[in-house]
Amino acid sequence: MARVLLLVPSSTYKAGDFLEAARRLGVEVIVAGEEAPPLAEVMGARSLQVDLDDPEGAARAVTAHDAALGIDAVVAVDDRGAQVAGRAARMLGLRHNPPEALAAAADKLHMRRLLDRGEVGQPTFAEIPASASDDEVVRHAAGVGFPCVVKPATLSASQGVLRAEGPGEVAAVARRVRSIATEAGVDPEASLLVERFVPGPEVAVEGLLSDGELEVLAVFDKPDPLDGPAFEETIYVTPSRLSPADQEAARRTLAAATRSLGLVEGPVHGELRVSEGKASVIEVAARTIGGHCGRALAFGHGRSLEELVLAQALGLSVPDRAPVAGASGVLMIPIPGPGLLRRVDGQEEALEVPGVHAVDITVAPGRFVSPPPEGNRYLGFVFARAREPDEVERSLREAGRRLKVRIEPDPVGAVTQSRATCS
Repeated sequence: MARVLLLVPSSTYKAGDFLEAARRLGVEVIVAGEEAPPLAEVMGARSLQVDLDDPEGAARAVTAHDAALGIDAVVAVDDRGAQVAGRAARMLGLRHNPPEALAAAADKLHMRRLLDRGEVGQPTFAEIPASASDDEVVRHAAGVGFPCVVKPATLSASQGVLRAEGPGEVAAVARRVRSIATEAGVDPEASLLVERFVPGPEVAVEGLLSDGELEVLAVFDKPDPLDGPAFEETIYVTPSRLSPADQEAARRTLAAATRSLGLVEGPVHGELRVSEGKASVIEVAARTIGGHCGRALAFGHGRSLEELVLAQALGLSVPDRAPVAGASGVLMIPIPGPGLLRRVDGQEEALEVPGVHAVDITVAPGRFVSPPPEGNRYLGFVFARAREPDEVERSLREAGRRLKVRIEPDPVGAVTQSRATCS
């Protein structure tokens, strides 16, 4: 029986989906992470406790485990385990991405420089050093052009990402972004990134790399405009309704981006703005789509995205990889404002909407929640399937209207205490 080691951060949504995928493939699993033993016990898998923030030490622990049990693939289920996966798989001679490429994908500023070197379509950008004065921030932003977007180099899920309209506000926006990043654990001396805002529709592209060749599995439309000032995502729908030329531009540009970064194996999630046959890279991540959004996809005879990822890592053949017929999508339930979540009403009513087949609330009552740019998670997910993308979008919007999110304003001082545990 093939054996895969899954690197699982304690905060990830995705462990259950990957473990179910392994079960369906008949693959034995070793769960590795900070809380691997209790998680493995719940999931019925072997375990290995490692420090994901020490990639070299964790990789050595994985190779030592291989000597005892034998490992056929090392897969990170989320960003935090990617460096460990790359190093461990390289040590073991397994399919892997070079750690240098994974580091580039995890650092937006480094990514921008490599994409620039590879002449890949992307926004004009500049670095804002931590030492920059307000006047220097304005000068850096003016160099890329207004409106612009200021963001940390290492956070995800739109956390700390803000649009600035002009020179009169960009310094204050940069200060707010740095404050959010520092509170989220980013080094206060780290540089920020400023990019020219790119107008036009945004898509998400899911793919798999094998020996450097990109196979695009799905292109998602994001029908709600993402124009700022913050960038909270709401609805994904696939297949895309953009023109064939725009979709091909997104595929071609993401493939060029992976080559420029040096990514060669495993899942890729790309975010791109597309207009008039040209695409601009917003983000490239060496992982599957975030949260539970991957559940919106099904392939062949009902195979999940995670099954394809594990099969590819193990070198297993999955001949029927075409998306199932019809359209599908997901609503990431937005957070109306900061505070303590009390409950989400209307779930049964949302499930009564034609096409809606699941409502999954992922935040427990009593937790502090906040929308972007301060927050970095959603309340949960609504999934729908229908014959056409327009039907899916209508169903998701109607389900969202039926959900009533009850949030209690947070007592003074409790926000900082709670936010550290809500990622």
